[in-house]
Amino acid sequence: MHPRVAVLASGRGSNLAALLAARDRGELPVDFVLVGSDKATAGALQLAATAGIPTLALDPRNYPDRRTFDLELFARIAASGAELLVLAGYMRIIDGEALRPWVGRMINIHPSLLPKYRGLHTHRRALEAGDLEHGASVHFVTAELDGGPVIAQARMAIEAGDDEHRLAQRLLPLEHRLLPAVLRLLASQQLQWVGDGPRLDGQPLLTALQLGAHGLLPAE
Repeated sequence: MHPRVAVLASGRGSNLAALLAARDRGELPVDFVLVGSDKATAGALQLAATAGIPTLALDPRNYPDRRTFDLELFARIAASGAELLVLAGYMRIIDGEALRPWVGRMINIHPSLLPKYRGLHTHRRALEAGDLEHGASVHFVTAELDGGPVIAQARMAIEAGDDEHRLAQRLLPLEHRLLPAVLRLLASQQLQWVGDGPRLDGQPLLTALQLGAHGLLPAE
């Protein structure tokens, strides 16, 4: 039995597509049991439906507050039988009570080199700061916004011709390699949450892994 995985996404689903492609290549031994969204029109839901994966769309406007919405959403995720949860472009802050049972089983991909640029508009902020490099991070989700322990990062140089759109487009292929690689570690139990933090092959993960040409490597 492969680990059962649910995915949450708010947009077109390019990171979901990368996960499905990795699975189809035999590189990601998981079963996707649900793709959920806060937007009924999200492209990720159509991708999932085409792939034969059950979908769920809940509209936050139908709930009195964020906590009520999140508790309902996470109850539905639990009912799917999911063991692991991936946020792949899910654009909502999640209530701490709702996510607490998932700490250590829930990862998010964020388009910056965390702890830099938590939240939105990361590409613009990197350019405005004059940064020489940019990237993406996959981290465990905790109640702190984009603040859980970073598992792995992908880095790239910022080029002279980069604007916000071009930078985002150049980063996407790295995101699409990074997220499946981390999920593979989690699904294989090489990566585990023990006590209050992540361990890789039984040892505390003290610095983020880095995406190299052939996969994830320890930081130098």
